[in-house]
Amino acid sequence: MSDGRSGLQLRSLLKKSGELELSLVDVPTPEPADDEVVVRVEATPINPSDLGLLIGPADMSTAKESGTKDAPVVTAKMPEAAMRMMGGRLDQSLPVGNEGAGVVIRAGSSDAAKALMGNNVSMIGGAMYSQYRTIKVRDVMELPAGTTPTDGASWFVNPLTALGMTETMRRENHKALVHTAAASNLGQMLNKVCIKDGIGLVNIVRSKEQADILHKIGAKYVVDSTADTFMDDLTNALVETGATIAFDAIGGGKLAGQILTCMEIAANKTAKEYSRYGSNVYKQVYIYGSLDNRPTELSRAFGLTWGVGGWLLTPFLQKIGPAEIGRLRQRVASELKTTFASHYTQVVSLQETLQLSNIAIYNKRSTGEKFLINPNKG
Repeated sequence: MSDGRSGLQLRSLLKKSGELELSLVDVPTPEPADDEVVVRVEATPINPSDLGLLIGPADMSTAKESGTKDAPVVTAKMPEAAMRMMGGRLDQSLPVGNEGAGVVIRAGSSDAAKALMGNNVSMIGGAMYSQYRTIKVRDVMELPAGTTPTDGASWFVNPLTALGMTETMRRENHKALVHTAAASNLGQMLNKVCIKDGIGLVNIVRSKEQADILHKIGAKYVVDSTADTFMDDLTNALVETGATIAFDAIGGGKLAGQILTCMEIAANKTAKEYSRYGSNVYKQVYIYGSLDNRPTELSRAFGLTWGVGGWLLTPFLQKIGPAEIGRLRQRVASELKTTFASHYTQVVSLQETLQLSNIAIYNKRSTGEKFLINPNKG
């Protein structure tokens, strides 16, 4: 095992020529300042938000492998239309990986830093697909005794997104919520949170297999968007739960509009009187993902009391402030092995992350296929 003075880091480079290049670079590990620690990274997940930076809309049917076994290089063509949106990152070699976990191997001189020496920690802050990471103590969470880096690798993005959704629901005076692509790792977590907290949750999935995953963990309302009875099934679940806010991971196509339409039908079923402007029940869809890159289609059959907007975890956390973030982080720490447990289908090294056969699997973002990188895997 090296002393961590330098280590490999996975980089994504989009060249002005329209070529995406993924490679491993040996980078020096900065010495920790007073309020910093050096972590040997042992577990970091491949989340959809990481794939946006790692691969984005590159045409992976053009992907080629070169380099050596220890230093592989992957190149692929970036479509012309995508290049226009990515002007800000051209010719910059960018590190990847939002969150991760590992062991503190060096510490700065502050008491808070020294207290973490030798301990397992989770961290947030980018560049996690690296063997070593120098990071501020405030961006680190000490893992509870008996918790491994693998247990704590996905402690931030999905758990705080799930809690952020229920928190947004409460703050905006809704009493139940709808979630799409609901059998994902995040979706399963959201179900556990809602079951534990007694919140009504309507899950929208695309297959019987996905519905089975959710029923198995105790989900009550699961509707399949590919079924002929989808609109009726969704409306019935909305009447029963009273859900008037939705978080949509799909983004493109008709689904956001269908959700608003069914919310309006559900509201009118309980309305005391008819209004030609539609119900006065406020209906909100937040788009937080783009599994479908097509335009969002709204066939406006849902009155005029509604909103469609974007929702992202980081701006939400900035809005609620440090004390509330601390409360949410504490909850995640205490339920890491239960409510917020993540499941991985494969653990890969940095080199294996760049094998085309692996990229083909994790870039599909299929339900039940989640990869974990161990940058220090032998």
